[in-house]
Amino acid sequence: MGTRRQFVKRSTLGMAGLGTSFLFPAEMLATIRRTISPNDKIQVGLIGCKGMGFTDLLSLLKNSEVEVVALCDVDENVLAQRTADLEKGGIKKPKWYTDYRKMLEDKDVDMVIIGTPDHWHCLQLTDAIDAGKDAYCEKPIANSVAECEAMLAKVDASDRMVQIGQWQRSQPHFVDAINYVHSGKLGQIRLAKTWAYQGWMKPVPVQPNGTAPKGVDYQMWLGPALDRPFNENRFHFNFRWFWDYAGGLMTDWGVHLIDYALYGMKASLPKSVMAMGGKFAYPDDASETPDTLQTVYEFDGFSLLWEHATGIDGGNYGRNHGIAFIGNNGTLVLDRGGWEVIPERNRPDWSQDLGPKIEAVPLQQVDANGLDLHTINFLDAVKKRDKTLLNAPIKIGYDAAMVSHMGNIAYKTGDRLFWDAEKGKFNHAEADVLLTKEYHNGWEFPKMG
Repeated sequence: MGTRRQFVKRSTLGMAGLGTSFLFPAEMLATIRRTISPNDKIQVGLIGCKGMGFTDLLSLLKNSEVEVVALCDVDENVLAQRTADLEKGGIKKPKWYTDYRKMLEDKDVDMVIIGTPDHWHCLQLTDAIDAGKDAYCEKPIANSVAECEAMLAKVDASDRMVQIGQWQRSQPHFVDAINYVHSGKLGQIRLAKTWAYQGWMKPVPVQPNGTAPKGVDYQMWLGPALDRPFNENRFHFNFRWFWDYAGGLMTDWGVHLIDYALYGMKASLPKSVMAMGGKFAYPDDASETPDTLQTVYEFDGFSLLWEHATGIDGGNYGRNHGIAFIGNNGTLVLDRGGWEVIPERNRPDWSQDLGPKIEAVPLQQVDANGLDLHTINFLDAVKKRDKTLLNAPIKIGYDAAMVSHMGNIAYKTGDRLFWDAEKGKFNHAEADVLLTKEYHNGWEFPKMG
């Protein structure tokens, strides 16, 4: 067991914070689930079964009162694979759907997990609310500023429990770090840095258009996105690097890290934003989103910096991702591996050094599974019907997604953009057009009210 623990620990660190849940095999469910009265069961349906959605489901299923009754995916190959995975864990075959609207009509489904590509989140969450379902929705909550606004309004007007998959909000060492930031020991914080340097990301090779694999409802996969011929580059995981469906590393990793910067600084939306970058590493590959980006946000009393780079691991403070709160007395550096405090030196003039202004804090780590704690928190809110218990309610997802999308809009325009909070726009014609994304293929933007 000692060797196994060492292997798991090394693997977890090597996966750059993907979470220990990624290492949890479905067959282990059979060893931890116990028999529960039918009256105590919470019945869940999963929409989007390929990636993080299934990981969320496995995390929920570690709680015996959760029963998966439905799987929905546009790819029947994925449905078959995930059903086989569940059966290894002693879970009977759930009902299959390829159209999420049919699943939402299923009275057996109490709550849903939304694990689809970003361009689907808005419609599926708002439709789930209308169908009376609680929802666990993956980040980022939306693929545009307008969708963020619609989702916030819909959830706030309902009595449904909605948890956003920004699971670091439930990770103990992240919470401990923010408590330190809020203690005031760092002094005035003038800059918060956030970054993701992703060395594992290689070029996306250019491939010709082709035919969708057998068993895939490609038109349903496209949904409200622009109708384009099928291309493998845009399907499954790599959808993240194409503007039709997502916002690149800014919205993929950025929402997690920017969220915690906002949390630490007790902030929400910026006064202005500017960005620069481009496809510098892989200028001729198939992806659209920038592989290199620096974005600066102006808030009252401090600046927030986001930066990312693909193909490089050498990020700030020797970490390939993280958040740094830079104060007059010291800097707190935080990532998925832990947090530490680096003190400033007390120098009354250029010739003196009176020592550190505050005590250094060595690396602080907590051995816990943030995702499992996050899904437990969601279940607690569902059972008690209390939105105030949620660690990542819709407003948390809204703020992080809004800031991330603003950064992408600034990148696309190349200008410094000033946000008019009262009007909910930039007052910059080109930028304001980018606040929304046109819906296609007969799909309509969610109606409010």
